[in-house]
Amino acid sequence: MNRRTVFFVSDQTGVTAETMGHSLLTQFEGLEFRQVTLPFISTVDKAEEAVRRINATGVADGARPVVFSTLVKDDLRNVVKLSNGLFLDFFDAFLTPLERELQVKSSEREGRAHGIADQLVYSTRIDATNFALSADDGSVVADYDRADVVLVGVSRSGKTPTCIYMAMQYGVFAANYPLTEDDFEEKQLPAMLRGHKPKLFGLTIAPGRLQQIRNERRPGSRYSSLAQCEFEVRAAEAIFQRFAIPNLNTTECSIEELASRIIDRMGIERRLRP
Repeated sequence: MNRRTVFFVSDQTGVTAETMGHSLLTQFEGLEFRQVTLPFISTVDKAEEAVRRINATGVADGARPVVFSTLVKDDLRNVVKLSNGLFLDFFDAFLTPLERELQVKSSEREGRAHGIADQLVYSTRIDATNFALSADDGSVVADYDRADVVLVGVSRSGKTPTCIYMAMQYGVFAANYPLTEDDFEEKQLPAMLRGHKPKLFGLTIAPGRLQQIRNERRPGSRYSSLAQCEFEVRAAEAIFQRFAIPNLNTTECSIEELASRIIDRMGIERRLRP
């Protein structure tokens, strides 16, 4: 059986179940997973409906589904646990040992993992995200004094989504600057970046992958030709080496992994915890 259905069951949005479940599923190569999220399972009636859906899927597939759950309340967990799926509950696995160790009963309040703890946290996330958007692709260079990090690299190497992810998940003020052919010809850092060298972090990418990405945007253009991609990547990496700019290859890295590695290597404080 090379194809299995996976359910993410949650009393809130399902983001936690999806994130943790995806991390585990990536360890199983050669299998295809059909992923279904069942969010806001907040009553026994909804839990029972989720069980009916899980069981029906198991009958249709001819194999029991895998069920990742982040249901907080015992009564809801106990219902979904009776499904014909492989029930893997993250809260149940960790809350009971924590309750024993801390000698305190958990509150069983749903939604705390993603609630807004206070106005400062909310404001930090919004400010960092607004900064990432306003400082995208070399805009508002004057604000680089506020930046925790400035990502540099060729166009479509992953700078923008990485900046936005760091802002939304960690409250990091991240800007990005695209290197251009003028920079490559001069073999110099752009003048507006020279005063911020300690904040610079380079992103590179395999030319073949870069061509695929660019071809989706501008098919058949010089911009998306393999020769152009090879030239730009080679020139960008030469600049990183010449000016001792730390860098990462984004070809096979997820946004989450890139963000975590950049923050770690640059010694940036995580203002928020996802």
